[in-house]
Amino acid sequence: QVQLVESGGGLVQAGGSLRLSCAASGGIFSIITMGWYRQAPGKQRELVAIIFSDGSTRYADPVKGRFTISRDNAENTVYLRMISLKPEDTAVYYCNWVVRATMTQKNPSTYWGQGTQVTVSS
Repeated sequence: QVQLVESGGGLVQAGGSLRLSCAASGGIFSIITMGWYRQAPGKQRELVAIIFSDGSTRYADPVKGRFTISRDNAENTVYLRMISLKPEDTAVYYCNWVVRATMTQKNPSTYWGQGTQVTVSS
């Protein structure tokens, strides 16, 4: 069973920076994608950034040039570096991993972190 534990959220002033981390435990055969989503009050959860198995990345337009997704060499942890934060970045941020749990698994499994609050004040 895979569990994702997030950390790094907090309160920061506009223009500040934070780095979120998401560490996995449990057996994973292979990772298909690792991503970050966020959900602001009254809004639906939206994709922020995603990194694919080949290392390529994609970002939502509002965060392009400010956020960077990365992973460690062992692919046990995914990070989201956030700079030049704006009040509109305030949300609960969730990491998301799409994985193949076993060698014989046909359909991938999706796992979510518990969420970490990011609050940007002006």
